[in-house]
Amino acid sequence: MTTRLPHTQRSDARDNRERILEAARAVFVADGLDVPMREIARRAGVGPATLYRHFPTKELLVAEAFTDQMLACRSIVDDGLADPDPWHGFCRAVEQLCELQARDHGFSAAFMSAFPHAMDFAAIRTSSLTGAAELIRRAKDTGQLRSDVVLDDFILLIMANNGIQASTPAARLAASRRFAALMIAAFHSVPGSSPLPPLPPVPRLTPVVPGAR
Repeated sequence: MTTRLPHTQRSDARDNRERILEAARAVFVADGLDVPMREIARRAGVGPATLYRHFPTKELLVAEAFTDQMLACRSIVDDGLADPDPWHGFCRAVEQLCELQARDHGFSAAFMSAFPHAMDFAAIRTSSLTGAAELIRRAKDTGQLRSDVVLDDFILLIMANNGIQASTPAARLAASRRFAALMIAAFHSVPGSSPLPPLPPVPRLTPVVPGAR
């Protein structure tokens, strides 16, 4: 028993940390970043001392939750790039990124506004654009993505999806899924399609597809 005790303690600590992060993400998305730390501890089923042992400040807790969001986005884009069918990989990335953003419900934007110096957002933006550009290039090479689609169109997709308003989280998610399907249909190359109208400048002040490779 004594040889297994340290492993059990480490396992319990990991479990507590994951419960805290899961509860924090849910609370931040639903109620914003001003939720008291004690409320997050209560939602996670741990004591305040346990929460502060893992995350001594709220900024550290919020930053860790945001980092998880970045890792999820990066995983989506990486999976799209690894797909042997580039068009399918592009479509799946669009669907999953829109869904993740719908579930996010402004958490990423709130974090960047509240803690503007917590991370190198310029580096996040650059890596995001690099991953999105590669998704587009590979999908174009198959002939299934419209040849006149550019990176800024992908940014417009993310911006528009972020603007979806709904009465409930479930309704927001359903609307986002439908929007993603409509956009994929619009992106698909169809013989005889009319050229796209000129694209105005698209702002790139905040990360798009956060955490992409």
